[in-house]
Amino acid sequence: MNMMSASIRSEVPAYSPSDNECRLFELAWSKRLPLLLKGPTGCGKTRFVRHMAARLGLPLTTVSCHDDLAAADLTGRYLLKGGDTVWVDGPLTRAVRLGGICYLDEVVEARKDVAVVLHPLTDDRRVLPLERTGEELAAPPSFMLVVSYNPGYQNLLKALKPSTRQRFVAIEFDFLPREREIEVVSEESGLAADRVAPLVDLARRFRALDGQDVEEGVSTRLLVYCAGLVEAGMPLREAVRAAMIEPLTDEKDVRAALIEVAEAVLPAR
Repeated sequence: MNMMSASIRSEVPAYSPSDNECRLFELAWSKRLPLLLKGPTGCGKTRFVRHMAARLGLPLTTVSCHDDLAAADLTGRYLLKGGDTVWVDGPLTRAVRLGGICYLDEVVEARKDVAVVLHPLTDDRRVLPLERTGEELAAPPSFMLVVSYNPGYQNLLKALKPSTRQRFVAIEFDFLPREREIEVVSEESGLAADRVAPLVDLARRFRALDGQDVEEGVSTRLLVYCAGLVEAGMPLREAVRAAMIEPLTDEKDVRAALIEVAEAVLPAR
């Protein structure tokens, strides 16, 4: 593993490990293994990848996957430039050529042909065939493919096939234990830990409703937003509504129920 210089170390995004995920990431990279991150939205998967890329001193290419993302968006395509037709590499191709980490966030959101492109990079071949140019790019030793998805949010039409999932070493993420989450949110937002604690307790109550009244629970990211608003002077209940209730639902009755839960958990006015 490369040793970091002082300048690189100072730029490493803060990250609070919950287990041995940092060591596992380092070993996967050193052994040239692809990595799959599983866990709820906003629990720290993207921050973790950024942290590890900086920690290893590697360039990071991040692609946020969506319904219209096709294989060509990752590999590249021919484009007209000044009257000429030229090949332009996509982000995955650039990462394979240069080395470093290519991170596909919420990979199950992409179109099905993306998995076909990834397969040759996730076995012992470690190659990226470019049919349109006739190239077959061999990934350098420093290249690593990392993908993530939220198993709790997928449906039958957007599930990661076993044939794809079993090509990766996997790490499961979840929200931090209460005391650790209070510490992280306080550090990120600047709000005192004793004022963060009720927000974390409320978030944990909301998360218990995940899959029932709301599709997803409150992420740690939203907790940081909420605490930041409170630290900046916004009244507690206004901040909770703006950062922890409104983002969860558009349904009036569900919103009213969440407000009722908040009133029961938050400190008196």
